[in-house]
Amino acid sequence: MNNTIRLAASISRLILSSDSAPISLTQGALLLLRVVLGTVMIHNGFDKLADISGFAEAYVEVIGLPFPIFFAYCAAITEVVASPLLALGFLTRPAALGLFTTMLVATYHHILVGGFSIPSIELSSIYAASFAFFVIYGGGKYAIDTLIAKLLGKALSGDSEADTTTQTVKVTISNK
Repeated sequence: MNNTIRLAASISRLILSSDSAPISLTQGALLLLRVVLGTVMIHNGFDKLADISGFAEAYVEVIGLPFPIFFAYCAAITEVVASPLLALGFLTRPAALGLFTTMLVATYHHILVGGFSIPSIELSSIYAASFAFFVIYGGGKYAIDTLIAKLLGKALSGDSEADTTTQTVKVTISNK
């Protein structure tokens, strides 16, 4: 096969195959998604904190949750704290789980108020699906979680080697 055919085959595999992108490119895309999601989600929490009673009345009471002020604070604080954690890739799964939960509640609110109207449930559903992905997958290669896991793995494997003494034993077997 000449080089032109090889190049064409490589390009067609890259375009048509879903798992042929280089790992660094895939992980870079996950980093971009994580950072964008975390960054744009922060403002939602600050908006809720700016008018917590208004948010509690307009959203939390409407869906029938008890203690609306409490749950309004839960949603706002989850978004303010978990969003930067997601963007950094630190405690990614718990952060994404909290954000996923708030987006499920938001989607439920939109369905309750507006029915299954795509414009009303679209954004919260996209957020929920994206956060669900990070709950399952984690932060990816370029996350603080991964760095910590590698460091812990090295530290734990180093400690186990230091605690065990390696001895060489010479065994002689004779056939008498």
